[in-house]
Amino acid sequence: QVQLVESGGGLVQPGGSLRLSCAASGFTFSLYYMNWYRQAPGKERELVATISPAGGTTNYANSVKGRFTISRDNAKDTLYLQMNSLKPEDTAVYYCYFPQDPSGFWGQGTQVTVSS
Repeated sequence: QVQLVESGGGLVQPGGSLRLSCAASGFTFSLYYMNWYRQAPGKERELVATISPAGGTTNYANSVKGRFTISRDNAKDTLYLQMNSLKPEDTAVYYCYFPQDPSGFWGQGTQVTVSS
């Protein structure tokens, strides 16, 4: 069965960096677009970044453009999100998402807290 396991979250000061990982299994990872979402307290879940199967095409939410980088290692079935210049408003639970019909698959999420 499909499994997505995120890691790499934590507490970081404003201006700091974190790298999130998502280990995928149960499907042919290299064939599919993958996404990172986040959900802050009291807010709806929002799309952060998307990457094409071979990694050549990426898209970002305006709020993270120029600070976050999505990437993947298809040999390791792993998705990454490099987050630089973190701001308090980046505080959220970050989720890996595999958009397969009918409803897709979510990881359990990893908490990122940006605070001094």
